[in-house]
Amino acid sequence: MTTRQRLLVLLVAVLVVATGSTAYALAELHRSRAVSTRPPTVPTTTRDALTGPRLVFRHTGLDEEYGVVAEVPLDDPGGARTFTDVSCDRVYATATAASCLRTKRGVVTTFQEVDLDADWQQVREAGLPGIPSRTRLSPDGTLAGSTSFVTGHSYMTTGFSTATEIHRVGGKSLGNLETFTLYLDGKRSEPTDRNIWGVTFAADDNTFYATVATHGVTYLARGDLTKRTLTTVADKVECPSLSPDGTRIAFKQKVDHGSGTWWTPAVLDLSTMKRTVLAGEARNVDDQIAWLDGDTLLYGLARADQAGVTDIWSLDVAAGAKPQVYVEQAWSPAVVR
Repeated sequence: MTTRQRLLVLLVAVLVVATGSTAYALAELHRSRAVSTRPPTVPTTTRDALTGPRLVFRHTGLDEEYGVVAEVPLDDPGGARTFTDVSCDRVYATATAASCLRTKRGVVTTFQEVDLDADWQQVREAGLPGIPSRTRLSPDGTLAGSTSFVTGHSYMTTGFSTATEIHRVGGKSLGNLETFTLYLDGKRSEPTDRNIWGVTFAADDNTFYATVATHGVTYLARGDLTKRTLTTVADKVECPSLSPDGTRIAFKQKVDHGSGTWWTPAVLDLSTMKRTVLAGEARNVDDQIAWLDGDTLLYGLARADQAGVTDIWSLDVAAGAKPQVYVEQAWSPAVVR
């Protein structure tokens, strides 16, 4: 065995110890080797060149910036990227703040939630109890909501468990949402199997929405931070995202296809409770959708032919619309205006 082969075996062994997963270790090794041998795949620019509305996202090109947060102008999403000095598994941003969920790998792997200011300087760091999953900020950037997997790596996993918490950006926690009083179909309920994930905030810094799952059913719940309550308002809703005008919820809905069950984008009108499944997207969308504007959704999809590489797609909410690639080699979009 050569010295190089011994080093590769040692690296895999360390990753197995750190993550508890041989499959993950091999995938990470494959990605690391690709990063070290491939040149940057996108044009870049300096941060002072970026002005006006922009899209913040996680870069997923197989190059030296893999996992680093980047930005592009909204009027030129395919243009040169401005890279920050921050690496995240999930990211969200407003004009005044950013939230970053990340995995810190080592002999003991840990998970972190980091608050940052408008210049990407850290203002708070806290541990997460499990694998990063979702993060969102309130429109004014004063509140953050995060979800992590305590057990299981997917919402499709039998017996998965999540932890979802809201805190003031740079400040104290407002608590795990499982401690909030739950009203299920109008009645107070205390199910032991409840899971809560996917926070999205209204503009009043008190109202929010999240998914509540219990007894095999998922619900859209409206939260009240002052009263510390969660009240279900609709079923079969996962990973909600409130529209810019606060009138609609974009979400993913389970749909049965010939090859099995997966998630399809949908929109719920909060005034009429009418839902529209966007059947123009026929692939499995396992993401918390973001709104590009009042008529267009954004979400990430993995490439089938390149492990670790994802693209951000756009989809108009009009009936019959077809998805289009919005930003290549990208994940976890946030629109900053």
